[in-house]
Amino acid sequence: MTDTDLDRLAADYWDAYLERHPTYATAIADRRFDDRMEDDSPAAAGAWRAELEALEQRLAELEDADPVTRAALAEAITTDRAHADADISAFTVDPMDGPQVHLLNIPSYHSARTPDEADALLARWGAMPAYLDQAADNLRRGLADGRVGVAMLVRKVDEQIGEILARPDDDWALMKPAETMPGLRDRLLELIGQEIRPAFERYRAVVTEEVGPRARSDEQPGLMHLPGGRETYARLARAHTSLDTPPEEVHAIGLAEIERIDAEFVELGARLLNTDGLAATLRALREDPALHFSTREEVFETAVRSLERANAAVPDWFGRLPKAPCEVVRMPAHEEKHSTIAYYREPAADGSRPGQHFINTYAPETRPRYEAETLAFHESVPGHHLQLAIMQELDGLPDFRRFNGTTAYIEGWGLYTERLSEEMGLLSGEVDRFGVLSFDAWRASRLVVDTGIHALGWTRQQAIDFMTANTALGENNIANEVDRYIAWPGQALAYKLGQLEILRLRDEARARQGDRFDIRRFHDAVLGAGALPLPVLRQVVERELA
Repeated sequence: MTDTDLDRLAADYWDAYLERHPTYATAIADRRFDDRMEDDSPAAAGAWRAELEALEQRLAELEDADPVTRAALAEAITTDRAHADADISAFTVDPMDGPQVHLLNIPSYHSARTPDEADALLARWGAMPAYLDQAADNLRRGLADGRVGVAMLVRKVDEQIGEILARPDDDWALMKPAETMPGLRDRLLELIGQEIRPAFERYRAVVTEEVGPRARSDEQPGLMHLPGGRETYARLARAHTSLDTPPEEVHAIGLAEIERIDAEFVELGARLLNTDGLAATLRALREDPALHFSTREEVFETAVRSLERANAAVPDWFGRLPKAPCEVVRMPAHEEKHSTIAYYREPAADGSRPGQHFINTYAPETRPRYEAETLAFHESVPGHHLQLAIMQELDGLPDFRRFNGTTAYIEGWGLYTERLSEEMGLLSGEVDRFGVLSFDAWRASRLVVDTGIHALGWTRQQAIDFMTANTALGENNIANEVDRYIAWPGQALAYKLGQLEILRLRDEARARQGDRFDIRRFHDAVLGAGALPLPVLRQVVERELA
């Protein structure tokens, strides 16, 4: 890559981004900031906004720059400003990715191999109490200006921290580094017992005693009920989708998709389950114990077998394949109860950790067998692992394009590959098609529910009832999902809007090229330039396939 003004600007942006997000830097194997936690103070947020404005000004002054990198960088800066302006940490109490989860997840990607790395790790652990106190101060700041979290999420976080505090110090996830470096054990125990545990207790007290009594009811969970909330939601929706689509239009797209998918549900239910109508089909899927797992090990092994089958099949569908492997990992106990059904963590760039599909095995009897394969294909191969590992290995791109990007591209790809896995012959049987349909309906429901909650005034129960009536997800998963949409406004819009754009691009390419259309070439075009904003992705794919 040539050393142009744009290259230098892109490198400066990425350095600033990683310094602002030091634990993420560690996760991708950039070890420069291992000794610190994120600074979420108002002063730090103001400095970050000023830095973004300066970068944006430098970008505006560049001429004859690579248009793809320029557009991607402009989108990245816009997205970062949207998140900074949203100031979510001032009012969101989050059982899925709040401070109490974030801190305990750090040991899964931050280890120590040398004395210097051990010193940095201990410094980060030592910074955790201040991080929790800062999170509590932010919640107090939100209370002072009328922004406050939602009651149900407060109750979940209270329960979650209670379960963490019930564990003895030596059973905390933060003790994990001592497994490979036993010399850290005494100091880690000292930090947990004398500093980190009391900080968890202080944070819990603020959540339950100060936020709890003033929390919004489940009748008013959306941003629209907060000062400036409608504008905040518009910014976040734009940040996650790279599109300026009004909430009402997104809502209508979701309803139209639901209608289409429901018709497929009814047809498949009549044929395989002898059911009459959507409600009867969904009821049969939810209530038949034979269609659900009975042990945690079954949940885990299904994910492993699905990944193995997909790895064997992808060379026929993709020209470019990642070098980094993927593994299936059980979701840790401290997060599984209130978490979503799975998530993916990208590989460490230095090869020290593979891509990881974290699978939730909690309450296996609530987890449908017919969804398990589709879930595995989304999170691992040909879904997130294939895309994100390939992206990291695009050595000719600026680092910010290799390690970060637009949510609608990343999650749109994951959803696109669910239907693709059926085309690839990866499903074990026709019953597994219910998983493809349920997950597609789930993401279409997100368009309806997320806009419903944050822009149209829906209650929490309205959102749960809609998803119960239109997807085959387990009811416990639906409740956790709705709470996720409450806590992460706009993020849920990315999946279906991204999938629809990739499908449009594929249909258009097939129509243009006819018999010359090559699915491997199409996939390589989509995956060959990083996680681009959707309008830029269209330009790149059309150019590559011209």
